[in-house]
Amino acid sequence: MRNAKRVVAILLLSGYAVAQSTRDASLFSVTKSENRNEVIYAIRLDAHCAPIGEAPVYAFWRMNERGGTSEPLLHREEAAYGIHTQRVLAHDADGGAVDVTLRALPSRHIMVRARRHDATCETTSTLVIAGAQASLTNIDVKLKPFGVDYIVVSGRTTNSVVREKIQP
Repeated sequence: MRNAKRVVAILLLSGYAVAQSTRDASLFSVTKSENRNEVIYAIRLDAHCAPIGEAPVYAFWRMNERGGTSEPLLHREEAAYGIHTQRVLAHDADGGAVDVTLRALPSRHIMVRARRHDATCETTSTLVIAGAQASLTNIDVKLKPFGVDYIVVSGRTTNSVVREKIQP
């Protein structure tokens, strides 16, 4: 019994150390026309701002209509809002990079980069929007009664805000 308590204590302390050495960073969001809730895409990073594991990018709901609480995507929502593919391209002491595609836009590759800057992690998500390499800020989905009417991908270049309307 005494050894079991010791093992539990060690595991709890180890979990605490892991939790303290990891951080999650928000990347971009998907909003939709039917309500104010949004899907947030984030990345799990270690203390050096490098991606954790083989699938560090994930999505979850921010339920703005319920006070901003977070909820996981439901299985049936994965087809619309889930991640299609992700591949860690770099992982080192100063950060890393992940190539991501979304199920809703499988032909659009999003390059997620994380870099350590002082004591914080800086992340960027870039892709081509309206022919220009841009930092992705938001994907807005205009819904119709039984599906998607169109999608607007928005981002920033060095000089301007760019938007591209995509018909499904």
